[in-house]
Order: sequence, then C-alpha cells, then structure tokens
Amino acid sequence: MNTPQKTQLHKHSVMPSCLQLSLKTKWFEMTKAGIKKEDYREINRYWSKRFIYNLKDVLLHTGRNVIDFIEDKDAYDFVTNPRSSFGFKDFEINLMTLGYPKSTDTERILKLEHRGIEIRTGNPEWGAELNKLYFVIMHGTILA
Repeated sequence: MNTPQKTQLHKHSVMPSCLQLSLKTKWFEMTKAGIKKEDYREINRYWSKRFIYNLKDVLLHTGRNVIDFIEDKDAYDFVTNPRSSFGFKDFEINLMTLGYPKSTDTERILKLEHRGIEIRTGNPEWGAELNKLYFVIMHGTILA
C-alpha cells in the first residue's frame, strides 16, 4: 500500500535569516516612514546571545562576564576583527513588528534590509539614552 510522503523543507534553505524585533508604536511608525534607520537593544546577556556568535568562546577567551566584556572600549574591535573567530551573527532581514501581531496582520509587520550591528551610542531622538552604549541594529531599504 502506498502512503503519501510529506515533503520536508530544510528550514535554512527556504527562509533568509531574519532578526525579528518588536517595537512600540512610536518607533514602528518612525521606522515605517523611513525616519528611524536603526534600533537599539540593551547590552546584556540576552541580547549578546542573540547577536554574537561564539559568545561562550569569547567569554572563556577573555575570562570576563558579558557586560564587562562588552562595555570595554576594545570589545567592538575584538568582536569585529576579521582575524577573530568571533563576530556578530549574519542576518539578511530585519523583521520589525508592532507588538506581537499575527502573521497575517501585514500592517504591523515591516521587512527591512539588514545593514549590520554595531556597539556604540545611539540617537536620543530615536530612543537612546545619552552616552550609553547599545547594540545598534542598522536598517537598509524597506523590502515589504
């Protein structure tokens, strides 16, 4: 007896790598209007795990905790050094959402080109505190 076989798709072969971030209304609308070109996330263990690959190795290599390491002025150079085995994860798309919408609620979902991540201060007009270091997620053109 023949049974139909399910077609299985490898999850990485179909979907580009997406960085999904939820935003509040003000920041979502500014991003959608093309005014706000970057988003900020706290430098903490949670976001470090999401953005830095080989994070465990970085911390073992330096013998430091993540906050002390990231707040060091040389951290960005260390993580982004092309000779280093560490770095920021590579995303193709920034998927910005207004809150946590259903996948069918396209008015609350914004797809943007991913232009990289940096560690630096941000623009206070876009929600950053003065002189505070953040993970800065940079947006390119609006894709959908």
